Order: sequence, then structure tokens, then C-alpha cells
Amino acid sequence: MAELGWVDEAWALVPRVAAIAIFGATYLVIALGRLPGFRIDRAGAALLGASLMVGFGVLSLQDAYRAIDVDTIALLLGTMIVVAHLKLSGVFALITGRIAGRVTSGFSTLLFVVLLSGIASAFLVNDTICLALTPLVLDLVARQGRNPVPYLLALAMASNIGSTATITGNPQNIMIGSFSQIRYADFAAALGPVALIGLALATLLIAVAYRRDFARGGVAPVCAPAPRVHRTLAVKAITVTVLMIGGFFLFHPPAKLALIAGALLLLTRRIRPARIYREIDGPLLLMFAGLFVVVAGLRKAVLTPELLAAASAWPLDHVPTMTVVAAVLSNLVSNVPAVLVLKPFVEQVRDQPTAWLTLAMASTLAGNFTVLGSVANLIVVQGAQRHGISISFWTYFKLGAPLTLLTLAVGAAWLMVR
Repeated sequence: MAELGWVDEAWALVPRVAAIAIFGATYLVIALGRLPGFRIDRAGAALLGASLMVGFGVLSLQDAYRAIDVDTIALLLGTMIVVAHLKLSGVFALITGRIAGRVTSGFSTLLFVVLLSGIASAFLVNDTICLALTPLVLDLVARQGRNPVPYLLALAMASNIGSTATITGNPQNIMIGSFSQIRYADFAAALGPVALIGLALATLLIAVAYRRDFARGGVAPVCAPAPRVHRTLAVKAITVTVLMIGGFFLFHPPAKLALIAGALLLLTRRIRPARIYREIDGPLLLMFAGLFVVVAGLRKAVLTPELLAAASAWPLDHVPTMTVVAAVLSNLVSNVPAVLVLKPFVEQVRDQPTAWLTLAMASTLAGNFTVLGSVANLIVVQGAQRHGISISFWTYFKLGAPLTLLTLAVGAAWLMVR
């Protein structure tokens, strides 16, 4: 009987050991970007990890379904559809083309890139904004005959900083908005000033670092060819986008508005839906769904009520502590996984709103530390490579690291005194 009892105890440990191993392996692949020797990517790793959590009995299939935060997926999907219509209708090209004929200096071009990237990323997912704007910025500076590197750095860094401002700015904020139930307007009021100061700091640092490029004389206004614009579709896309953003401040949850906006834009005779679907980042949505299940499995198997109760004593609602923890973890495993890891612990602290806002601020701004810190950075760098322009790890780091430290200090100070 004693032997049978030992076997039962050992068998009972299998789900816990499996959960830890699956979680660790999944996050390792996500941190590295791929599994050496295999072609599986981050999305595939998250799906494999989720499947193994179910396969090893850590979670039932129904528990896995319930673990997926549908509001997060819906908000991301709806926003991606909206941005796709803005891009394909020619709205972004039209804005860039109009400005191209008016900027007369390198600094004014820099300021335009920072403001366009930062403001657009504040309300629409920053990854999709970088995907849409990278070729346009490259075309703009090529016609001016300028070094494209500072403007590409500005695009990526301003996108990360601007996305701090609202729930819909980036994927991790979308998750935090769903988890915390903080209203859109309250979130923007808390972190909007941090984003504005951060954009100013980014402009200043880039202008100083590339002062020789900006010291060149002004350029004549560029006579850019008229961009191809589907006027009816563009007007519709702009109208729906403005109404959607206005609704974010008035109604809750934003996922409902984003889905309605995206669905309304699909009702058109101007463009085939297949072209819109190609603009949707399916792997990102798949990665989110998989990570929700992987973290749920770890929480069920390892994070016992006693451990979570003990974690309530950890000062994660202390702004400096959360800032450091979130920033470091975000650079180790990326910001989206970091938010999911910290979620069960944030739910145990007394001042949850402050902890959630600090986590949103730090996990987002930490993305500027290295070129690998956020998907937005990689989108810009890979887009530049396709045009023969290289941005090295060091080129990004020597600006990104000080900018990250400065903006994190500003963000922490603001949240402490507001």
C-alpha cells in the first residue's frame, strides 16, 4: 500500500512538472525568436505550449478555451482591420505626400516622423503603424537625399513611446486594459503626459546624436508624385476611425467598438476583403491565444492560492519596484509575455490600478532599450534591410538605452506624483 501511495504522489506531480517545463521552454523560444535547428517561430511555440498544457492534463480543453481573453483578441483584430483600410485606401501615403512638399529641413522632417508615428501609435496598434509607415518614411527621406537611419530610429522609438498613452496603443496595453478594466479616458489621462514628454526626449536625443546630418542646409520642397488614393474608401476609413477613437473615450469596453468599426469597413465595393485579410497579423493573434493558455496552465499547476497570497506582500504596487521588474523582464522575454507572467501577482496587490498603469508604462518604454525590445523595432529594421539599409544592434542601443532610462524615470516620477 505504501508503494502504491508513493506512485500516486509521484503521478500527481506530473502535471506540475510538465507545466513548469512547458512554460520554460515556450518562453525560451519566445525570448530567442525561434527554436535553434527548427523553423518554429514565436506563434508556433505559443500554440505548441498551449497544446502540451492540454495534452499533459494540466488544463482541460474547456479550461484552455476559458483562459483565452477574447476581448484582447477582438480589440487587436478590429484595430488591425481599421489600420489596413487606412493603409490600402492611401490615407498614410496622402499625409506623407502632403508633408513632403512642405518640409524644408532635416529637423522638420524628424519632427514630422516623430509626431506622425507617436500620435498614430497612441490610438492604433503601434506594430501595424510601423508596418504602414516604414516604406513611406524611406521614400520621403530618399527623395530628400538624406541619411535614413535617424528617421527610421525616430519612427520605431516614437511608435513605442506614443503607444504608451492609451489602451489601444500596443498589444500589452490592450491586455492590461482588459485585465484591469481601467477606462480608456482614465488610462490616457494617466499615461498620455508620459508619452508626450517621451516624444520630446526622443526628438532631442536623435537631433543631438545626428546633429551633423541635421546641420545640412535646407532642401527644396519635394515635388512628390500624387499618391494613389481611393477617395471614397479613404473618407470612409477616416470617418470610422475618428468615430471609433471618440467612442473609446466614451464607452467601455473598446473591443466592441473596434470590432464594429472593422466590420463596417469591410462592407465596401471598393476593395476585396482578401487584401484586408493579408494585412492582419495572424501570427500575433495566434501567439496571444497560445500564451494565455500557457500562463493559465502554469498558474493552475504552480501558483497555488498560498503562494499568491504570500505574493500580495511583494511591493509591486510600489512604482519604482514595478518599473524595474517590468522593464527587466520585458527585455528578457519580451513585453507581452512579461505582462502575462506578472498578471497573477498584480491581482494580489492592494493598489491594483497603480500597478497596472506602471506595468503598462514600463513594459512599453522598455521596448526601446534594444532593437530586439519590441516587434515595432524589428518591423522597421527588417523593412529597412529590404531597401539595403542596415541598422545594427549598437546603432540602436546607443540611443535606445539612454532614451529608455530617461523615459522610465519620467514615467515612474509622473505616476508617483500624479
